[in-house]
Amino acid sequence: MFKPKLIFALTFALVATAGLAQSEPSDIDLPQLGNPADLSLSPAQEAKIGAQIVAQMYAYDYIVDDPEITEYLSSVGWRLAAADASTPNPPNFNFYLIADDRINAFALPGGYIGFNAGTVIAAENESELAGVLGHEESHVTQRHIARQAGDTKVADIATWLGVLAAIVAGSVGGGNPNLIIGALGLGQGINYQRQVSYTRGNELEADRFGIRKLAAAGFDPMGMATFFGRLDQQTRLYGSHVPEILLTHPVNTTRIAEATERAAQYGPRKVKDSSDFTFMKVRTRVLAADSPNDAQGYFAGEIKAGHDTPENHYGYAMALGEQGEDEKGLQALKPALEHYPNQVNVLLLAANLMAGAGRTKDADEVFEHALAGYPRYPPAILEYAEALINAGQPAQARQILLSHDQALGTRVQTFHLLSLAARASGNTAEAQYQQAEYLWRRGDLRGAVEQLNAGLRVASITGDDRARLLARRQELINSIPSDELARLQKG
Repeated sequence: MFKPKLIFALTFALVATAGLAQSEPSDIDLPQLGNPADLSLSPAQEAKIGAQIVAQMYAYDYIVDDPEITEYLSSVGWRLAAADASTPNPPNFNFYLIADDRINAFALPGGYIGFNAGTVIAAENESELAGVLGHEESHVTQRHIARQAGDTKVADIATWLGVLAAIVAGSVGGGNPNLIIGALGLGQGINYQRQVSYTRGNELEADRFGIRKLAAAGFDPMGMATFFGRLDQQTRLYGSHVPEILLTHPVNTTRIAEATERAAQYGPRKVKDSSDFTFMKVRTRVLAADSPNDAQGYFAGEIKAGHDTPENHYGYAMALGEQGEDEKGLQALKPALEHYPNQVNVLLLAANLMAGAGRTKDADEVFEHALAGYPRYPPAILEYAEALINAGQPAQARQILLSHDQALGTRVQTFHLLSLAARASGNTAEAQYQQAEYLWRRGDLRGAVEQLNAGLRVASITGDDRARLLARRQELINSIPSDELARLQKG
């Protein structure tokens, strides 16, 4: 289902602070945490750069809007961030599943962490997955992008944004390599060799801080070293396809040995994987398959080969549901339900399969059960609301969305569902307002303003709705710098 995108390999090379040279790394001192990086890029500028790149990734469907996997990555990421004593006030991290089945991950300025679907599938245990996340978070908390900009004498946000945006845009039309290489040449004075030398040190630094995060958060601190070491060993054995993460985060025996030695200082740990990890790994495999039929065949083969686990039955059932075979999916899910009667992801799959099979009452009961057990779990709120909208109950869906607290902030999909519920209820002005909020939170400012304008053109709009739409439109327009506003108006 996901097609590899050359764009990400090259974007990572620039923004994920990946060294490209293979020389042996030397020991480095930990940085002085303070304001020097602000002289190159302020936190506000970093946030702006990251947000605009994320907006482009949304526009080109690089981000997978699966609430369950996104919530899982966010929960692991925030568990690591909360355990990091060196950063008592962590940045506003945002975590995304990337529609790419290659093994990679990246950190954008401003705390935006991308995690390829292929990396979730490749992780053999939860500590390995957490190790990659901790490494990327450390790039952010140590301000590597800003420090890199200062080291290369690039202090102009427009330069960085122009280069990064051009690279992302280069993926349109099949990811023309010449176009992307041309975009890399737009550095306006970036000393590339100095950048490479500097980012080699960034990688070591991110390893050290990431291992510390792993240990403090209760994961196996060996997770990072074993993941990179295993991928490196596979490359040495098979040689034909180097995992993308080893190109953008190059490793060698010295670096792996240092990470192993550092992790060993915390002593051996036996860490049991959460059920969330195994189910989200399976879920990612279904979404990343070339087709639901391929996913069905994979899990059927696993079960036939003797790997008769609840997780494989979950994957088989989900693949059947993706093909519209909901009743068969419910039958396939029974072993998982019997083994995990209260596991939220199993419950939600069961409810969605029931809804797809037209068993609305049964689905509502299971959704209610899931929400009762996990009242602050955003996917339970979002998926129940979507099922209610599809079942012709938009008012109840709206109530569900507005009355349940979504941990760590309201999810962006909430506004899209509120828009759908309003439209199904015949409230067009409200639908346009909520869809504008949805697009704005995804970084599509132009689209948001257009939605508000469309709402203002509704013939039956009330005075209160008109005032609300006008006020929100003015807020959005006022948030645009004057030079950007001129370009938007000209466009």
